[in-house]
Amino acid sequence: MNNYNFNNKKFALIQNTESGEVNSETVFEYSQDGNLVTADYFGGTIKYGKIIADLKGDELNMLYQCLTTDNLLKAGKAIAKISLTDSGKIKLSLNWEWLTDGSEKGKSEYIEVE
Repeated sequence: MNNYNFNNKKFALIQNTESGEVNSETVFEYSQDGNLVTADYFGGTIKYGKIIADLKGDELNMLYQCLTTDNLLKAGKAIAKISLTDSGKIKLSLNWEWLTDGSEKGKSEYIEVE
């Protein structure tokens, strides 16, 4: 049994490392089926992106890919630590790594939005 429900949840960026692609205009729309968590994302510098993740406890083990507005096709991986805010919203703290750009690494944070 998972403690988190990502189905029909939207997320937005709080902060990102400079080498990251997404910005405050990027929207993430999540779905969930058991431990399988997926998301479509778009907006800002992203034409379209897709996340597939395995939910285990309070972590998401993610793979992601996107096409940027500069027509760059990028892919990466991340471990997202899941927590809840005081108001009960899901917060994701990611340690990520590009797989297509010389293994650049970074950190980003996302929050559930209405």
